[in-house]
Amino acid sequence: MAVIAVFNQKGGVGKTTTCLNVTAALDIAQQRPIALDLDPQAHLTLSSGIKGMPPDSGMAAFFKHKMPLDSLLRQTPRGWQIIPATLELAKIDALYGSDAKAATLLKQGLREGLALTGAPILIDCCPMLGVLTLNALLATDRVLIPVSADFLSLQGVHRLDSALNVLEKKLQRSIERRIVITRFDSRRKLSYDIYDKLKERYGVLICSTRIGENVSLATSPMHNMDVFAFAPHSPGAADYMALTIELLDSGFFAAIR
Repeated sequence: MAVIAVFNQKGGVGKTTTCLNVTAALDIAQQRPIALDLDPQAHLTLSSGIKGMPPDSGMAAFFKHKMPLDSLLRQTPRGWQIIPATLELAKIDALYGSDAKAATLLKQGLREGLALTGAPILIDCCPMLGVLTLNALLATDRVLIPVSADFLSLQGVHRLDSALNVLEKKLQRSIERRIVITRFDSRRKLSYDIYDKLKERYGVLICSTRIGENVSLATSPMHNMDVFAFAPHSPGAADYMALTIELLDSGFFAAIR
């Protein structure tokens, strides 16, 4: 089992889009991925084609009622599995407050409920640094950080990288990370400037594949579909497949023993 958190505190960088389409690409590559939606907005759930979830179901049932994770899996119309989110997740911070033990609930739940699947598990994190995101980061082996090609995102990734460095020291273990550039516009010099600055600072952590601006990536969630189902021959589909192959080849999704 490999656990990958897709995380960035800044909105509009393609976090959910990246989690959705990398999961779909892994499924096409016959990797049997499982997605966990930890964002109360439930955008990953909706974009995956899962509708009409009762409020106390999915990840909310895990955190509130200690339901085993493997009992909460739902199959998407495309065939891969997800544990959905509902708005009820927004109450989890208030439910647990400052309870230190709450931060490791997901880590324990994954070990007990999904470890034997051997599947890569992708977590669409809540953008807020609270109980949900802390659970994801403490449970994860690796972090995939989407960064849009603009100046404010550049500043945001520096802060996030610093926060992960602090967390590594507290955990006394490394958290492997990769940074993927999203919303890259090949017509704009700024996109290249941002990419070059990130490459200069983070080197091999930067994915070679860049996710370009593409209308299919923006439109497919409106139809509750990943880009491969909605527009399989689009540049957006090609970009996310290339990214997934790059990460697979680098061992980013390899199981941690």
